[in-house]
Amino acid sequence: MNLSATIVTYNDQAEALRAAASVLEHTRRHPLTLYLVDNASTDGTGPALEAAAACGRLAARPGQTVRVIRRQANGGFGAGHNTVLPSLASDYHFILNPDILLREDTLSGLAEWMQAHPAAVMARPQLCFPDGRVQVLPLRRCSLRPMVYRQLGLPFLKKYNDAYVMAGEDLTVPRQIEFCTGSFAAVRTDAFKAAGGFDEGYFMYVEDADLTQKMLRQGQVWLVPQYTAVHAWHRAAHRSLGPMLQQTRSLCRYFKKWGFRL
Repeated sequence: MNLSATIVTYNDQAEALRAAASVLEHTRRHPLTLYLVDNASTDGTGPALEAAAACGRLAARPGQTVRVIRRQANGGFGAGHNTVLPSLASDYHFILNPDILLREDTLSGLAEWMQAHPAAVMARPQLCFPDGRVQVLPLRRCSLRPMVYRQLGLPFLKKYNDAYVMAGEDLTVPRQIEFCTGSFAAVRTDAFKAAGGFDEGYFMYVEDADLTQKMLRQGQVWLVPQYTAVHAWHRAAHRSLGPMLQQTRSLCRYFKKWGFRL
């Protein structure tokens, strides 16, 4: 089978190069096209990625191709990933953050798992912090109360967050889910293209929840925890006002499209 993956970058060439190198190093069982899309960085990230691909710093192995695309404007996370949509000819495509690192052939494993489960159109692996701790991420459909809890930590809302992340349920085995994080998502390429990719009306945040709902109209979405990846998870929206306001705007757009849930 043929695989493709996209890493969208903005102003952090060192992080993007580490992520790209780990993808190339560990993806060995199937042909891979890796797209590095620079979202109009202002710090020279675009030229640095081009130079790394040209000089061999990003060592593509037989069957691997690296393509660098420099956008002229920063249209946001979804727009960056949609840049490659017309070019995709793979069987399975991977949406990756630049703060992802692989330590095993997770891309091949997930693609093979999805091939063995034809109803699956989207999936993600278990994501861990660099120190090995498992990340507690949303798994149920996006709703207001757990989002408020995750921003403000109000104790009386904890039970809603527990439901949101499926706390207390066995997440060591594959499970169907309603929210697939955009930090690392595998999609069946034909289904991703049929969905039209990401909604570019979201500049940042919640566009992954939106894409999950579109993919659920075509099939099943899964957590497949036997495959793993490291995710640095910077969580900017939890640290400063600007990203938090952007997340709030995106959440309003999501509820307008898919219906409000407390």
